[in-house]
Amino acid sequence: MTGHPPTGLPLFRQTVRDDWIDYNGHLSEAYYVLIFGFATDALMDAAGLDAAYRDRTGCSLYTVEAHVRYLHEVARGSELTVRTTVLGVDGKKLRLLHEMFVGAPSGSPVATEELFTLHVDQSAGSAAPLPDASREYLAELLEPAPSWAGHGIRAVQPHR
Repeated sequence: MTGHPPTGLPLFRQTVRDDWIDYNGHLSEAYYVLIFGFATDALMDAAGLDAAYRDRTGCSLYTVEAHVRYLHEVARGSELTVRTTVLGVDGKKLRLLHEMFVGAPSGSPVATEELFTLHVDQSAGSAAPLPDASREYLAELLEPAPSWAGHGIRAVQPHR
């Protein structure tokens, strides 16, 4: 990863709220996904797939698959930054990677989320081509995937 967002791609920032803390005193797992969802929304806005676009066209991105890695605990009140990377884009598909950091986006992330999304025409109920301008914008943001991306959960072998 480059350590900074590509030109034009905003970093998403969020402060951990008190009501997001679980019984272990750390950010609850559901809220990692909520924060990553906000980062996806920020990317959609930057790519022209914002609320006005969705209202006008009836089209939106749908998450088809997600893989979250919870790497470090996050404390109450932490200032989080999410860096988003486009790993792939074609006619109807978009593959994203979100990396969550406490503070500035450097060092090791506290969590990651890899997403496979489809651009869907909600009235037709099927995938539809991304608008040319959005696809071109996203293609300009392409970066290579880190070595760990694209791997699912590894099966645990029983201890004998």
